[in-house]
Amino acid sequence: MIRRSVILTAAAVVSAVGLATVVALPAAADWYGNRHEEASTYATGAEAKTARASVPRWLADDATSVQYAMRTTGGDRLLKATLPDDRLPTACMTEPRPHAQEVPLAEDWFPKDARGKATARCGLYYAYMDGTTLYAWQHNDDWLTAERTAAPR
Repeated sequence: MIRRSVILTAAAVVSAVGLATVVALPAAADWYGNRHEEASTYATGAEAKTARASVPRWLADDATSVQYAMRTTGGDRLLKATLPDDRLPTACMTEPRPHAQEVPLAEDWFPKDARGKATARCGLYYAYMDGTTLYAWQHNDDWLTAERTAAPR
């Protein structure tokens, strides 16, 4: 009788720990993986640049509906903004097929197929226009290369 109680208690504990692991582990992994990501929305480009020093200076002050996401532990960035017309900012250099890095972050407002649509470089950002909507992203590898180049020796 005692042996049966011990076996049932052990089975209950193992089941409870197993269930807790199945529930808690994915939640913890999601938290751990995304804890250094931040996303914000701004009414204008000027507001975005005032709020965050990491928003690119080439973004037009009169851009509207600015959405910005970043990883706080590196140089990964996403940017979506509505521009006054269908032209890229003047700081952008168009390229027929830039060898764009993959899009480093995922947000529901940023197209999953953006990499294949890149037509320009705006500083360290890859970019393209869809009508008056600008989509741009910066990859951490490009940011690190620029940081190393800019570092005094």
